[in-house]
Amino acid sequence: MKEKPAIVLRGKSMVFLGIVALASVVLFAWPLFAQPGALAGNDGTAPLYFAVLIPLILALVLAEISEDGFDIKAIAMLGVLSAAVAAVRPLGAGSAGFETVFVVLILGGRVFGPAFGFVLGCAGMFASALLTGGIGPWLPYQMLASAWVALGAGVLPQFRGKAEVGLLLAYGTAASLLYGLALNLSFWPFTLGAGTEISFQPGAGIADNLHRFLLFTLATSLGWDIGRAVFTALLLAIAAPAVLGVLRRAARRAAFAEPVRFAEVEQR
Repeated sequence: MKEKPAIVLRGKSMVFLGIVALASVVLFAWPLFAQPGALAGNDGTAPLYFAVLIPLILALVLAEISEDGFDIKAIAMLGVLSAAVAAVRPLGAGSAGFETVFVVLILGGRVFGPAFGFVLGCAGMFASALLTGGIGPWLPYQMLASAWVALGAGVLPQFRGKAEVGLLLAYGTAASLLYGLALNLSFWPFTLGAGTEISFQPGAGIADNLHRFLLFTLATSLGWDIGRAVFTALLLAIAAPAVLGVLRRAARRAAFAEPVRFAEVEQR
């Protein structure tokens, strides 16, 4: 049986998420479509502008989602899982691709729904950055990418048992690789300058810059991203059956769709 989501998306919130999806493509993939002169001087300030813009976009969509039914029980669960993300991140810290937060994001989004997953990705990565000192212009990109990773887990087909675990393994592997590609794309134009064969070339064709970007990824971070994908799949294989059961019991007891009622105390 499909569990009820912790946050119910209605029409307006779905429109906002659609707009954010399009904005995310622009924010991450804009180098592939940049026109000549778009990076005049190549001074590296574009990521800083986007690092300011992304939190504003996230604040708007989170405010809209909260109006659709972000009750106290969902907030409490969000706090617990965000704290879990912050707690497990130092255990991996991304060393050699050993990233631990994806398991919490994927399983949380899977059980509590796509809207909850989107909020969890933002809040969890922000909380973990506070704990690990990882605050910088890269953080908004990490928050946005993590939000989509957790949201994607919430819209997967509703399998159960071994089929569900296999589905999550495949999704975790793909999401880990795509996360790495997205983060690479956000800073690639300002990493190498213009003097190499894998540097970003403003005004070049999409195919040319995509070819350069793939070579850049192969030369710099593909091994790291593969390590993240393998480690995420391994952790999901070990933890998913037990953790899914625990989270689903918590979701049933929380009864997110039901209002909170307080029992009356008889006066003596």
